[in-house]
Amino acid sequence: MSEQIQKLFDLSSKTAIITGGSGVLGTEMGKALGASGANVVILDLNGEMADARAEDLKKLGYSALGVKASVLDQEDLEKARAIILDAYGKIDILVNAAGGNQAGATIMPEQTFFDLNIEAFKKVNDLNFLGTVLPTYVFAEDMAKNKQGSIINISSMSSTRAITRVVGYSAAKAAVDNFTRWMSVELATKYGDGIRVNAMAPGFFVTEQNRTLLTNPDGSYTQRGETVIGMTPMDRFGVPEDLNGTLLWLSSDASRFVTGIVVPIDGGFSAFSGV
Repeated sequence: MSEQIQKLFDLSSKTAIITGGSGVLGTEMGKALGASGANVVILDLNGEMADARAEDLKKLGYSALGVKASVLDQEDLEKARAIILDAYGKIDILVNAAGGNQAGATIMPEQTFFDLNIEAFKKVNDLNFLGTVLPTYVFAEDMAKNKQGSIINISSMSSTRAITRVVGYSAAKAAVDNFTRWMSVELATKYGDGIRVNAMAPGFFVTEQNRTLLTNPDGSYTQRGETVIGMTPMDRFGVPEDLNGTLLWLSSDASRFVTGIVVPIDGGFSAFSGV
């Protein structure tokens, strides 16, 4: 690789925040950003887990900091911002990885839409959508002052495809897609071409949250898992490392003229008609 190309992907001296950073995907993203030279901030509601993940990164020789904060609490996030700026002086990259689902916001096979728990629906929307908006609101202010930064939101295949059961999660991720495009225009037109906003849309990745939905205890696929694989031309589920290439591209100067896009990382799921 030429020195010029290496420089494009170099994140040395950059500070990257990963919300929900102690989760399966956040942990892997932290390793990738750390290996590329970034100061990695693991921000999580579970402070002990955030500290533990940061310590794991330090053992690998990376610069890391664990910070406890709720993505749904503006005061929490503002305190976190002060800690991060005191430690590293600036914020360059924000990965809005906090999210998740709740049983009450899903429609099981024996249920209908009218069995939906509206309170659970609201909570899932808050976690995934407001939990993206609020960290952006707090942390992107520093980027705006410096006229430099990259925001990477986490979308989903469910934002554009009608995937059964996950009604609350799907609605929230569709809102994240729209917010990604809106913020990309807002920041570029008011603060210049140095601030970019994009999103990654993972396909089906096996995590602790969905493992029992997609796989059996013996590792074989459930019926739902078989259906997903049948719609995925690459014939497998994603693994956390599959996000790293796109993450580093969107974080670095390699994508400096890219903003307002949602990148599918799905093994061809979004391209396949099923025929």
